[in-house]
Amino acid sequence: MHYVSTRGIAAQHSFSEILLGGLAEDGGLYLPDSYPQISSAELNSWRQFSYAELACAILAKFAPDIPLADLRALTEKTYTAAVYGNTTGDASQITPLRQLKSGLYLQALSNGPTLAFKDMAMQMLGNLFEYTLAQQHAELNIFGATSGDTGSAAEYAMRGKRGIRVFMLSPHKKMSVFQTAQMFSLMDDNIFNIAVDGVFDDCQDLVKAVSNDLNFKKQQKIGTVNSINWARVVAQVVYYFRGYLSATSSNDQQVSFTVPSGNFGNICAGHIARMMGLPIAKLVVATNENDVLDEFFKTGRYQVRLSEQTYHTSSPSMDISKASNFERFVFDLIGRDSVRLAALFHKVETEGGFDLSGAPGSDGDEFARVAEFGFSSGKSVHADRLATIRSLYASDGVIVDTHTADGIKVALEQRNPHIPMIVLETALPAKFNETIREALGMDAPRPPGFEHIEALPQRFVVLPADVAQMKAYIAGKTGL
Repeated sequence: MHYVSTRGIAAQHSFSEILLGGLAEDGGLYLPDSYPQISSAELNSWRQFSYAELACAILAKFAPDIPLADLRALTEKTYTAAVYGNTTGDASQITPLRQLKSGLYLQALSNGPTLAFKDMAMQMLGNLFEYTLAQQHAELNIFGATSGDTGSAAEYAMRGKRGIRVFMLSPHKKMSVFQTAQMFSLMDDNIFNIAVDGVFDDCQDLVKAVSNDLNFKKQQKIGTVNSINWARVVAQVVYYFRGYLSATSSNDQQVSFTVPSGNFGNICAGHIARMMGLPIAKLVVATNENDVLDEFFKTGRYQVRLSEQTYHTSSPSMDISKASNFERFVFDLIGRDSVRLAALFHKVETEGGFDLSGAPGSDGDEFARVAEFGFSSGKSVHADRLATIRSLYASDGVIVDTHTADGIKVALEQRNPHIPMIVLETALPAKFNETIREALGMDAPRPPGFEHIEALPQRFVVLPADVAQMKAYIAGKTGL
């Protein structure tokens, strides 16, 4: 198993060589040179596996350079009932399915330490980082950006880890009160929270700019935990397999997944699972008012929005108008033509987007192939998510967060009565209590230990969206 860059210039690498780095040297994203294929017999054997055993089996396909015994120890350390215990159900299932309506299921992914699906991969990433750094006798400065959930998941996964510092950017005053408190209340010496004057896309652009400065990146030992990191994406592939195996009894059956999406990392993992041979009928992208991805999957036109055109919504983790992981899917869509891929994303940077609709003057006609990859999309706005939260609570007594409500709304529009539709949960509703109160007139339930998190002291710094100032801040804290 070797990894190539979507831009085609970077050398091929092993899993361990790309684990800590994030972007490739040429500015592209890493993907395996080919996707491993899963046989029907192998899939059947996995039906009896625990989540940790399943994670080991899948990750071993992508990381053959890590000894299997070490990988098994890492997955068993990560995927435990103690780590994913923020549930009133059976925590040992890790990602249990719950039927909401006939043919519609919710896959719980938010029982980890920060109550969001990001914990599913980030806890594994923290243990992989610590393991690899110990092997190399090295240290790492993680530089990342968050629109809400990635930051806290990364910080909780990396706090106290040997040889690791975390510098996390977030858009100033644009996360929920709960999300902000989760991050800014951490006082660990290796955690640095930076609130950026701007929106999430500004934060993401800063991460890419710093990562593309190869001299600074090397000198400061910069790595990333954003979804551009391949290990994080592949760790998310595991719960697609678990969801499928939980919803079916035979490999002759198909399922579909609806995924609330802003940065395309979560549903990109579903694309990879499907390319590996998992019987997925449809992958449905659910967006909020920031509907760049919905527009592409309906028209073939990918047009990013300016910062001032990005809406601040009640599902803020999806307030993203430049989906960094989208490049991985487009690479496959256009037949892995790295020269053409680089040209398309150069147009994103210089002209704001590209057009694959096949219309006169467009950049290509590959939009016609989107259905071959199983993709479709839908959109949900504030009134929709309020209505969905109210309806689900009235019919089932279930309270979902705002992003998951977006997913359920779109899933109900697109489900096939003959194929189970699984909605991937984004977070527990306590993280977005302001909107839960608006919808239901009451507070969302909180797991023990989170009752008064907003009252905790907070530590952070506010900086402008300026690359030079960001580099100076990082260098001042690392002393490198």
